[in-house]
Amino acid sequence: MDFFDQIAEVFSLLRSNQKLQWLGVAIVYVAMSIITLIMYGLDKAAARKRESRISERSLLLCGLACGWPGAMLAQKLFRHKTIKPSFRLAFAGTVIFNCLAIGMLLF
Repeated sequence: MDFFDQIAEVFSLLRSNQKLQWLGVAIVYVAMSIITLIMYGLDKAAARKRESRISERSLLLCGLACGWPGAMLAQKLFRHKTIKPSFRLAFAGTVIFNCLAIGMLLF
């Protein structure tokens, strides 16, 4: 059995075992949330120093890629990206889209 067959077997096992699916989703959410939280912190620090910033698009994409819980925490902790209405609307859209996509995948 070659490498790709082994990967296909692992994904087949994940699809067939609901507990493993939920564990996988939880791991992805935690990892992406940590990454997103760090990105918001770095962007806030860069904003204070008037240095090169992380694009809003990158922050939104990280939130869309299951990092939105970390983004919400970062917005509260750093008081960052909480005022601009266009960003807040786009962020809310990414949260809704992510939740709908995960719901469709798991249910």
